[in-house]
Amino acid sequence: MDNYLNGILVIVLVLNLLSLGTSRINTIIKAVSAQGALLGIIPFVVHQHLTLPAVLVAVMAIALKGIVIPLIMVHALREAQIKREIEPMIGLLPSIILGAVATAFSLLFASQLPLASQHVGKLLVPTSIATVFTGFIILITRYKALTQVVGYLVLENGIYIFGMLLIESMPLIVELGALLDLFVGIFVICIITNHINQAFSSMDTRRLVTLKE
Repeated sequence: MDNYLNGILVIVLVLNLLSLGTSRINTIIKAVSAQGALLGIIPFVVHQHLTLPAVLVAVMAIALKGIVIPLIMVHALREAQIKREIEPMIGLLPSIILGAVATAFSLLFASQLPLASQHVGKLLVPTSIATVFTGFIILITRYKALTQVVGYLVLENGIYIFGMLLIESMPLIVELGALLDLFVGIFVICIITNHINQAFSSMDTRRLVTLKE
């Protein structure tokens, strides 16, 4: 099962680099949607004896991260009538290189951590750290509000992966509450981005500095 798990996590890492290396916002949303669906599969692979909480968290993750939230973002993208992220703070190629360096650092850092014996040899921890770094890079280097929402979602995906280490000891209500908070947060942010687009005819967050009391 470890090979299947590591295979899924390698695809998650590749999707991180794809998100960093494209300017098409629709492609980034599709990459994050695929990443969310893959993360929903992880509980079925990590735990040989699935419990009801693990199954519910997996189903909720696939439904929200893989389907519902991406559909909300695609709707917001259509309303804004934009397709590309223009002039990111860091170019696409340097972003990919930065993401690759973050991934290498995560692998080295995770290898030094005193992990429990059942987690040794799995890529859960390095993938979690690398995905958090990727979300952070997208958040601080992109100017379109919707792309920053995607960065927030990627960052949360990294935290979700780390949570897979603790899913059996974490109360179900905590996991479901976190997913519900994520859904509400993305929903509200997409509404706000639409209002930003209507007010400024753009989703460029740099224009918010023109706001005055």
